[in-house]
Amino acid sequence: MKTSLDRKMGSKWRKAKLALGLNTCLYVPRTLEDSSSPVAESAGRLSASVLLSPTISSSSARNSDCQMPTTPMPSSSGLQLPKHSNKSSKTCAVCLATMKPGHGHAIFTAECSHTFHFHCITTNVKHGNQVCPVCRAKWKEIPFKGDLSHGRPRINHVSWSHDDSWMTVLRRLPPPRVDINRHIPSLLPAPEPGVFDDDELVTHQTAVTGKGSSGIDGGGNLPIGAIEVRTYPEVTAVAKSATHSNFSILIHLKAPNTNNRRHCGTNQAYLPLSQNSRAPVDLVTVLDVSGSMAGTKLALLKRAMGFVIQNLGSSDRLSVIAFSSTARRIFPLRRMTDTGRQEALQAVNSLLSNGGTNIAEGLRKGAKVITDRKWKNPVSSIMLLSDGQDTYTVSSPGGSHSRTDYQSLLPLSMHRNSGTGPHIPVHAFGFGTDHDAVSMHSISETSGGTFSFIEAESVIQDAFAQCIGGLLSVVIQELQVGVECVHPRLQLSSIKAGSYKSSVMLDARSGFIEVGDLYAEEERDFLVTMDIPVDGSSDEMSLIKVKCTYTDSITKEVVTLEEASGVKIQRPEITGPLVVSTEVDRQQNRLRVAEAMAEAKASAERGDLAAAVSVLEHCRIQVSGSVSAQAGDRLCAALVAELREMQERMANRRLYETSGRAYVLSGLSSHSWQRATARGDSTDSTSLVQAYQTPSMVDMVNRSQTMLFGSTSPQPSARPARSFPVRPQPR
Repeated sequence: MKTSLDRKMGSKWRKAKLALGLNTCLYVPRTLEDSSSPVAESAGRLSASVLLSPTISSSSARNSDCQMPTTPMPSSSGLQLPKHSNKSSKTCAVCLATMKPGHGHAIFTAECSHTFHFHCITTNVKHGNQVCPVCRAKWKEIPFKGDLSHGRPRINHVSWSHDDSWMTVLRRLPPPRVDINRHIPSLLPAPEPGVFDDDELVTHQTAVTGKGSSGIDGGGNLPIGAIEVRTYPEVTAVAKSATHSNFSILIHLKAPNTNNRRHCGTNQAYLPLSQNSRAPVDLVTVLDVSGSMAGTKLALLKRAMGFVIQNLGSSDRLSVIAFSSTARRIFPLRRMTDTGRQEALQAVNSLLSNGGTNIAEGLRKGAKVITDRKWKNPVSSIMLLSDGQDTYTVSSPGGSHSRTDYQSLLPLSMHRNSGTGPHIPVHAFGFGTDHDAVSMHSISETSGGTFSFIEAESVIQDAFAQCIGGLLSVVIQELQVGVECVHPRLQLSSIKAGSYKSSVMLDARSGFIEVGDLYAEEERDFLVTMDIPVDGSSDEMSLIKVKCTYTDSITKEVVTLEEASGVKIQRPEITGPLVVSTEVDRQQNRLRVAEAMAEAKASAERGDLAAAVSVLEHCRIQVSGSVSAQAGDRLCAALVAELREMQERMANRRLYETSGRAYVLSGLSSHSWQRATARGDSTDSTSLVQAYQTPSMVDMVNRSQTMLFGSTSPQPSARPARSFPVRPQPR
């Protein structure tokens, strides 16, 4: 028996080891080969809970001075979790309250070693949920509340003894069906191949052959509807004897809906697009697991990745890259079948945080997965998340932001205008107040993706949901818009297309816009300007014709649409009072706001916040007094609210550095691509700033906000609480 002095000396020795860094150990998980029993028997006992649990068994933990690091998982409430746990005080992952023996609540310990309040976990599983809320392991035994009067066991967590032996009343579940011929991978990382050509074969219907087709394809997929094209002249008439400089014509495009979109109940929500009504996706996630991601951040990242994995279809493929000081492919490009999902969840759940932040190496690995793959799905994209600054590649002399340095973070083959390799957009997510918003925005802009600013930790799942809601609904690909002057005396002055590549030919008689992919029901607006000359030859003038060429993402058929009559205006002798088109005016406001945002950011970077705020205020007054704003246009109201928000975030230097810069850059990304980005602490679809959300995005965000992970029944929607400090109000 140990004496009091022995225990005291042992405690001091453990503290000394910890201080000297000697308290380290290597956890080697047990594999099938370690067991002396037959493979079939071992496989039957080795449940998914063992593969997914990030913890050592409780008995091992008690007999060792070291434990495998664990990461807590949050509940769907979005509240903060403790970043550290200890043996004397644990947190229930369902209600987030402290669990201590003798505090009036029974405690349930699952087979995956995670513990919960008994009344919390029985409520969680009573609707048939049989997975651990923390590690998502499938349980063979679940807790339940019964009634002794009917011959079934009953637990009363108030009046009964709180000994753990009374608390673990279980209902036996049928053992999982295990294929003894299927290899069950070890948690130990496998060596990376030199070439990432070990991607899983895509299904026959989704394989890219490079050949177009028409009608119904071999997989039984139906072609989508035609893209909608509308044109609006700035005014409908110009007098014969008058000229009109910088006359604007709006080209409005809207991608079609799909044939398989249907209502799923009385709440008028929509089911996700079915696999046969959209193009399958190859998605590579590049995730920051540096030391700053420890605790709640990593837990929420895992939960967000779990949501992504569960919502990918069986023809979609996923690969996961984790980076800190170096980068590693922890999961190859595999289809998200039931098996693929389970193994992807296992890989994500094994993530641990440590080291520095090497974004460039993470992107290099992500690009390698894309370029080395043997098979290709029609849609490809990379999602990048980081909460820090790259300290290995980027150097900023004197603290200045160098665009050239930031572009070096992205492999040259992924630059959208490089002309080499596939066009793979990187959708970047800047996490928290310490990330480098300039570098993340540069990466997304250079690749053709979007930049989202996740200010609140708990919004990360919603931000991912919004992104995949779009990626999983691509219906138009390789869209190019051509513009041609009809009247012989007309010439194009400009094409205002934001970040989309556009060009006016040397003779100024024609031009084009390269739009690329469109999500289902996604809209694009482009303004073409020209000078209207004096012309008394006719009472009507034809201005331009618009031609669209694109690929149907389902059938791979190349579709060409061309206006028969083109855009026309009247040329009377005398015109009365002319009303400016509301559609044209609202898009002019959008472009005006984007230009003001860029100008304000430039002033702020020079240190002149007063000038930045003045630019935004002047633009806000202009937009508020415009024709479309006075008519109650929703986009204009959103633009005015956005300008106010940016002014608040530029109230002082500290506020601009921590959130203003990222907020502005995310806004610029959204307006230049006309695509929704997460901004600030919310992706709420009712927010006015989310002017570009598509129905598929809204559906996926609602799914994220209203459903508990692992549950099939919708839960009451609750907005997540802020995790970062609330911005001080400007004085």
